[in-house]
Amino acid sequence: MKKYIEETYKRVELQEGQRVIEQFLIQCYLNPDISTKELARKVLLPLPVATAIKKELIKAGALEQGSGVRCSTNGREYVEQSLGYAGLDHVLFQKLINEGDAWRTELADVHTSMEEIFSLRPQVDVQLDQSKSTVETSLRRALLCLRDQALLGKRILCVGDDDLVSVALGLLLKRLYPAAEKQAAMIDVVDIDQRFLGYIESIAAERKLPITCHQADLRQPLPKRLRGKYDCFFTDPPYTLSGMSLFLSRGISGLQKQKGLSIYLSFAHKSPDFTLAMQREFVRAGLTVREVISHFNEYEGAQMIGNRGQMIVLTTTEMTTPSIPQAFHDALYTGEEKQTLRTYRCKRCEEAIRVGMKGAFKTIEELKKRGCPRCKNGTFRLISRKRV
Repeated sequence: MKKYIEETYKRVELQEGQRVIEQFLIQCYLNPDISTKELARKVLLPLPVATAIKKELIKAGALEQGSGVRCSTNGREYVEQSLGYAGLDHVLFQKLINEGDAWRTELADVHTSMEEIFSLRPQVDVQLDQSKSTVETSLRRALLCLRDQALLGKRILCVGDDDLVSVALGLLLKRLYPAAEKQAAMIDVVDIDQRFLGYIESIAAERKLPITCHQADLRQPLPKRLRGKYDCFFTDPPYTLSGMSLFLSRGISGLQKQKGLSIYLSFAHKSPDFTLAMQREFVRAGLTVREVISHFNEYEGAQMIGNRGQMIVLTTTEMTTPSIPQAFHDALYTGEEKQTLRTYRCKRCEEAIRVGMKGAFKTIEELKKRGCPRCKNGTFRLISRKRV
C-alpha cells in the first residue's frame, strides 16, 4: 500500500513533523467535505501550510476536492488498513472525542468491569512510590490518549503500570472495535513488580486484550527489544526529580525517533522551585510541554499529595533524547531521598519498633502486616521521627 504520509512529508517542508500529515488525513476521513480552513484549525497549522499538504495528498491520490476535502477510495482504504480505523464504531468514537462527559454513560459497562479488576489488584508497595489511582483516573488517561489520536493503530508503552492504564486502554479498544478479532493497537508494559505484571497478564488473557508485559529494573537501560518502536508512552514515576528524569528517559528510549509524539506524565503538584527544575529536565531531554491539566489524577489514600496529581502532556522534538541513557545508581524513590527513622510503640505490649530504610521494618505497612515482633499485635502509635 502506498505510503502517503512519508511521501508527502518528503515533498512539503514541515517543521511540525510527519505526524501532522497523519492527523490531516484522519480529519478528512472522519469529516468528509471539511473545509481547508477548518482542517488547518483542527491540526493547528497555518492555512498556507495546510493548503500545501492538501495539494500534495490530492496529487498522490489520497484526497479529493469537492465542496470540501474528503478521502478518496484509496485514501479511505489507507486510513482503515494502515492507520487502524477498519472496524471502528464511528458513532461511539465521535461521542467519546466530542461530547465532554458522554463517556460516563457510553462506557458505564467498562467502568463497572474496571471496578471489579481494581478491587482485586495487588497491594501497593510504598517503597516503590506506588499508589492506587481511581478507576476514573485510568479511564480518563485512556480517553486523553484517544482524543490525541495516539491510541488507534498505535504502539503504546506503559513505563510502570500499578495504575492499570494498560487495562483501561485495552478495554476501551474492545468497545471501539466490537467485531474485531484483533485490536487495532499494541500495548506493552514494563515494570519491576512481578505482582502487577502477573495480574495484568491474567486480565489480558481472560479478556483478550492486546497487552504484553516485560519485567525490568528501570535503573538499567530499557531492553533492546523495547527501544525505538512506540508512538507514545504513559508514566507515573516516583515523585522525585531523579525518578521523573529516569522514567522519562526510559520511555523516550522506547519511542520512535520522530517529532510530535505524545508523552503522558502523571506527577504530583509541586512548588514553583521544584516545577522550574522539572521544566529544566524537560528542556534537557528535548521535550516541549503541550498541556498541563491540574487535578487530573486522583489516588486512593495518597494524603501526602492531597490525593490529587497533575497530567503533563509532553511532545517530542528533533532534539529529544534520553537525559539518562546509562545505568542509574543514585537515590530514586522518595524514601531513599528523604530517609527517616520512625519509632512506633505497640498498643498492646508497649514494644518499641524502629521503621525505615535502616530499621527492623522498612515501612509501617510491613510492620502492620507482620505484626509486633513480641506479641503479633497489628496496631501501633508513632512516638518519634528523625532524619538519618
